[in-house]
Amino acid sequence: MGFKHLEHISEAYVEAWGSTLEEAFENAGRALFDIMTDVGRVEALQEVELQVEAEDLEALLFDWITTLLVEFDTKGMVYSKFRVTIERGDGGYRLKAKAYGEPFDPEKHTPKVEVKAMTYSLMEIKQENGGYRIRYVVDI
Repeated sequence: MGFKHLEHISEAYVEAWGSTLEEAFENAGRALFDIMTDVGRVEALQEVELQVEAEDLEALLFDWITTLLVEFDTKGMVYSKFRVTIERGDGGYRLKAKAYGEPFDPEKHTPKVEVKAMTYSLMEIKQENGGYRIRYVVDI
């Protein structure tokens, strides 16, 4: 699955992983939508292109998750599949992604928890065991 939900007293705490940094970011995005609904019921019917830039990986993760929340809040989209590329440049990092999903339908996508915002709390991005592990907390 590439992610799991961790124990936290009052927020949603996520751990995502992948064999590459890109795969870990893909799974971090998928985990976000699994907080809100059963991501297994989200069909990859529409494709959108997204891009974020940041000075470091932590800011990139923050902006990535925030961008996905904006997609949900403004366009009503939920996503279950991602194709991410991350490039490092002089000014930091650029993430380009294709996100695949469909409009949120409460009859099909049973609501779980409303995610309000991304945070920097307990955020980690680590390279380990031949892959990458990401942890982050969202305000619910």
